[in-house]
Amino acid sequence: MSSDFILSLDQGTTSTRAILFDRAGAEVASLAEPLAQHYPGDGEVEHDAAEIFAASVKVMRGVLERAGRSAADVAAIGVTNQRETVVVWDRRTGEPVGRALVWQDRRTAPACEALRARGVEPRVTALTGLLLDPYFSATKLAWILDSQPGLRARAEAGDLLAGTMDCWVIWKLTGGAVHATDATNASRTLLFDIHAQDWSDELLDLFGVPRALLPRVLDCAADYGTTLPELLGGPVAIRGVAGDQQAALMGQGCIRPGEMKATYGTGCFLLLNTGETAPRSSARLLTTVAARLGGRATYALEGSIFVAGAALQWINEGLGVPGGGAAVEALAQRARPGHGVTLVPAFTGLGAPWWDPDARGALLGMTRDTGLAEIADAAFEAAAFQTRDLIEAMRLDAPAAFGPEAELRVDGGMSRSAWFCQKLADLTRTPVGRAAYEETTALGAALFAGLGCGLYDSPAAAAAARPATTRMAPDGGAEAADAAYAGWLRSVSRIRSDT
Repeated sequence: MSSDFILSLDQGTTSTRAILFDRAGAEVASLAEPLAQHYPGDGEVEHDAAEIFAASVKVMRGVLERAGRSAADVAAIGVTNQRETVVVWDRRTGEPVGRALVWQDRRTAPACEALRARGVEPRVTALTGLLLDPYFSATKLAWILDSQPGLRARAEAGDLLAGTMDCWVIWKLTGGAVHATDATNASRTLLFDIHAQDWSDELLDLFGVPRALLPRVLDCAADYGTTLPELLGGPVAIRGVAGDQQAALMGQGCIRPGEMKATYGTGCFLLLNTGETAPRSSARLLTTVAARLGGRATYALEGSIFVAGAALQWINEGLGVPGGGAAVEALAQRARPGHGVTLVPAFTGLGAPWWDPDARGALLGMTRDTGLAEIADAAFEAAAFQTRDLIEAMRLDAPAAFGPEAELRVDGGMSRSAWFCQKLADLTRTPVGRAAYEETTALGAALFAGLGCGLYDSPAAAAAARPATTRMAPDGGAEAADAAYAGWLRSVSRIRSDT
């Protein structure tokens, strides 16, 4: 092989980023381009797919220039993307028929509710591991096909193509030669049978999506074609693809059952690798494809927290504490020990495992001595308690995946704080592995591409290329942590809409 460099394209919700990595998993150069958000109506969120492709080419070219490298120096490209966002385009012209509908878009909520009323959700969940929700791609695709006269007929005739952002970018990068996605992205559409590892005719019929629209489903490390030479100054092989959270799972080295990661941004995504077992959750957690390599799928339980870092933003903006998360942390560290204040940040409802969209946030346990410091501390504790909610639910759903060495590997903005990571370990009673490198999503895509091009000979070798984590063991007594968590559960019970 002529090169040891991997180019990672991370197509996210608010930006498109390219990072060049060396064989050891170290960042060589990085470049990002912001992505415009379009809000045509209440609950409607759209992206311009043409803008996304142009930005993808721009940042990949730019990062090579910044690193002083050329296309010939790159062994392969790995692609990761915002999941569930979907676009439909003309097979002949390559032009989108309209804007992409973003994963945040809620316009198809009535369609999901109508299907739920028909009693089909248990069957959908059995096949896909998902719930009926506009978050996923299927109802978005159906809405697009019905949004303009003639689109559905063109789709059934094979004149249109559809895909998530990985699929769209790959199709454009290869000049239309490759229409493919990977199993992790396919598993987020509500159209993919995660057990059979194929598009489901039953689901395609249920949601009204023609099979002719859909891409081939490949492994996370596979041959996704070669870029047109004129785009990057020479052809480059595309050899790795994964949705953002699954890419981060790989970037955190969570390749064995029982390994789990949490990404703390505005909210939080927690994924637990369950190996080749696809557990059915009793807590309405999602079962999803963690990765597919060599034709064999591994699975993960996934839970989402709606508000994590957003609670710190609320303290910044709503309570007038300037200076971002660092200022909130400094304030929290001045809180009185044992202050007893609980913040349940259900600003937009409660996510997993409660699934209560009508719940609303509350501050509980305040006394005359309560001040901003105690409220700030409660915001960090809320992130830890919500994480424990997910871990406890996953422990019930997949008990075999939890061994004595279970560790929660963390990344994202809040993980920059060693103080928070220690609090997280203490309150969840779980060791925390703090990532030395934050861009684990892009790194995971690079590691998959490295597997796909032969740079690494096994998933273990790829995972070994990631930077080391700092392990933080729980401090203090389990009894105190359990008592604090019991208080959290009491607080949650007081604000739920169904109690």
